[in-house]
Amino acid sequence: MSVATNDSSILSRGALRLSGWAERWFPDAYIFAALGVVIVALAALAIGAEPQATAVAFGDGFWSLIPFTMQMTFVVIGGYVVATAPPVARLIDALARLPRTGRGAVAYVAVVSMLASLLNWGFSLVFGSLLVRAIARRESLAMDYRAAGAAAYLGLGATWAMGLSSSAAQLQATPASIPKTLLPVTGVIPFTETIFLWQSIALTAILIVVSALIAWLSAPGAGAAQTAAQFVDLKADNSAENADAKGHKPGEWLERTPLLTILLVLLALGWVWHEFAGKGAMTAVSNLNTYNFLFIMAGLLLHWRPRSFLDAVKRAVPSTTGVLIQFPLYGGIATILTQAKGADGQTVAEKLAHVFVQLASHDTYAIVIGAYSAILGFFVPSGGGKWVIEAPYVMQAANDLQYHLGWAVQIYNAAEALPNLINPFWMLPLLGVLGLKARDIVGFTFLQLLIHAPLVLFLLWAFGQTLGYHAPVMP
Repeated sequence: MSVATNDSSILSRGALRLSGWAERWFPDAYIFAALGVVIVALAALAIGAEPQATAVAFGDGFWSLIPFTMQMTFVVIGGYVVATAPPVARLIDALARLPRTGRGAVAYVAVVSMLASLLNWGFSLVFGSLLVRAIARRESLAMDYRAAGAAAYLGLGATWAMGLSSSAAQLQATPASIPKTLLPVTGVIPFTETIFLWQSIALTAILIVVSALIAWLSAPGAGAAQTAAQFVDLKADNSAENADAKGHKPGEWLERTPLLTILLVLLALGWVWHEFAGKGAMTAVSNLNTYNFLFIMAGLLLHWRPRSFLDAVKRAVPSTTGVLIQFPLYGGIATILTQAKGADGQTVAEKLAHVFVQLASHDTYAIVIGAYSAILGFFVPSGGGKWVIEAPYVMQAANDLQYHLGWAVQIYNAAEALPNLINPFWMLPLLGVLGLKARDIVGFTFLQLLIHAPLVLFLLWAFGQTLGYHAPVMP
């Protein structure tokens, strides 16, 4: 593949070279996950963990992500069902008509994905990938499908943890959610001290601008772009055929009438009212179960007839295969890291935490803890769940060093997104919808990582210097 084209920028040529390398050397996401298990198991054995204990941790953890696996599966199914319903498909098609150039389309997708992720990361994944498919159907627009897929992923790779779906910020702002052993260390930290700090908003805005600019500059021009036709058949995107246009049997009457749809949606509305009234809109919608429930019910309503809804689900299911077969391996990795104890009674995760915390001072806290969160996040892509594991060490160090506790949470948030840029774990739902492999987009996301890593660590340090220390506030 030639990278020397008249309209190629330096970043574009760099992205193409990285993509060429990834296409040749980057393994399938399943192999990536399996290698992660082996590496973490060897690390546990190296610190003195018993082979049997390591094997038990792997087996115990293998099914530990099953609820989350099903949640992510329904993120894909729900998003696909909603997006292929006639009204939403028309909206996405309308949005897809806005870009005027292939490179502009890539930057456009990046901005939409990152803004959407501030509301909900699951919505960002599905909406971004379906927007890419819609734009890709414009055959006159020379948009590189790989670069656009990478742009759709930037919500997860740049900004999601800085928004309302930040698990760490949500947990620290909710007294009932904070573990009793953690509460004395951190106290309650409201959103005004985490995601709504002006420093946090400024950091997020900078990341959006920089990420979109990189996406635009790195997108191959018309001479080097690989369009969707080289990867996937977009003709399958048509919504379900009108069931009434087909002949059908009397026994299929309930499949062809909206009666059951109406009754189910009425029941759903009663639950939604209860949930939102009790928890508040933002807290409720940031719960992945609530989010999935809303999308499934919305999809059912938008398709109107059960037969159309079921046909859309059937088309969505093949996109979930990567999630179903690979997430158990990540569950095994997380459990080995946190439960296989070495000769001194400590796990690999605890040793990593102690090393990084001991290296930190008040002035270096942001850089050291940011690097620690990014490195561990590469092996435990938890979507914020590992905060409960890290917080006791990280936040105690912040107290000892008189460091702003809310900004310590944001350091974790911003740094945790970095490994997502090259870790296939979070890519799987998006890749399933786009019909791509991790190697197809990782060249572009790796380029983002090369620029993001030093920039994020510097900004975390610089903004941290503007904040003072406040003792933990008890509820």
